[in-house]
Amino acid sequence: MPYSIALARACFLALLLFPAAARAQAVVEPAAPSPERRKQLVHLVRQDCGSCHGMTLQGGLGPSLKPEALRDKPVDSLVATIHGGRPGTPMPPWHRFLSEDEARWIVEQLLAGFPESASATQRDAAPGQ
Repeated sequence: MPYSIALARACFLALLLFPAAARAQAVVEPAAPSPERRKQLVHLVRQDCGSCHGMTLQGGLGPSLKPEALRDKPVDSLVATIHGGRPGTPMPPWHRFLSEDEARWIVEQLLAGFPESASATQRDAAPGQ
């Protein structure tokens, strides 16, 4: 009888703790930048990134940032490159100017075909905005 009580208690504790463990592992989606910040980010990419990657993002000193050139690259690697730069190369870190979530938004936009202008970012608004 003591074994079955211990087993019942263990099962009860497991059921109590499982939802907490599941919540702790939940993936948190980064918040989309505000419409004003999206305009700033598009301008930053078009002007600052464009100075090395070409004003049309087809390449220059830096490689092309067109979807077909980035498609086989891991998203997390692209985010890390934007946010932290690439030591030993001309690619600087941008962490002083944008958050990691904003770098991820830029990567998502690059993979989808980056907006031509800041006004084109309205299509990229988060649901409910």
